[in-house]
Amino acid sequence: MKNPLKHRSFFLLIITGAILSFGFQNLHAQKKNKVRLSVQYVKIMDGEVYFDIKASSRIKRKNVKVSNIEIAVTNELEDEKIPLGKATTNSKGQSRFTLKSLDLINPDSTGVYSVKFSFKGNKSFKKAKKTIDFKDVNIKANIITKDSINYLSATLLDASTKAPLVDEVLVVQVQRLFFPLRIGKEFNNTDELGSIIVPVEKGIPGVDGNLIFEVVLNESDDYGTVKALVSGKIGIPIKDESTFDQRTMWSPRNKTPIFLLIFPNLLILGIWGIIIYLIVNLFKLLKL
Repeated sequence: MKNPLKHRSFFLLIITGAILSFGFQNLHAQKKNKVRLSVQYVKIMDGEVYFDIKASSRIKRKNVKVSNIEIAVTNELEDEKIPLGKATTNSKGQSRFTLKSLDLINPDSTGVYSVKFSFKGNKSFKKAKKTIDFKDVNIKANIITKDSINYLSATLLDASTKAPLVDEVLVVQVQRLFFPLRIGKEFNNTDELGSIIVPVEKGIPGVDGNLIFEVVLNESDDYGTVKALVSGKIGIPIKDESTFDQRTMWSPRNKTPIFLLIFPNLLILGIWGIIIYLIVNLFKLLKL
């Protein structure tokens, strides 16, 4: 006689296995990927302040840019959180959150600014956050001339204490069409006064002789990226050789060269004149 207890145990084992299998499949289907946030703080002297945000994820052993996710930006204080706004990543997983001035956020009692970037997560990605801390510094730059040689002088100061920052590396470069042209030494370390002086090479071309210089504290761990711009007419004037307003072969239709307007039209008129002449003579022959 068959034991019903064995049959019952067998069916119970099958049902339990099916439930566990379904649960594991459902868990695997709901697995979310981690999002990595990277943020770079940039300050333009006498200009805007912005944060360059990048979002990426490791999916199937490949780094993938995470697009169309909303990131909340908050000013973190000791016992207060001040919302600053939100940013959404583009198709490249990048976004830029801009502030008109650093005065819109508050530092703590030690002069350190703390800004938090948080993603609350969605169906595909887990929540993520990134907090950056930085101090405010100023770069004062100007062009000076000594013994007929032009120099770019810059001073790096702590914004709150006005104290000079010593042994920080500043990069000096000239704005160009595609990439800036670096001048001076590769590493310009500030002295005990927080200053550097870099000679400006002769022969650098510029529109009307005007050159725009950049003095950059680049990706500092304590201060982020700070950039100061200064301009001066100390370059070689560029001769404008643009043919935009001239009648050339590569100009738009309203700037077609005169000979291209006259010669083809004369050819067309000549061809039509011959055709009309032949037709007229053909009618004369038919009337004979």
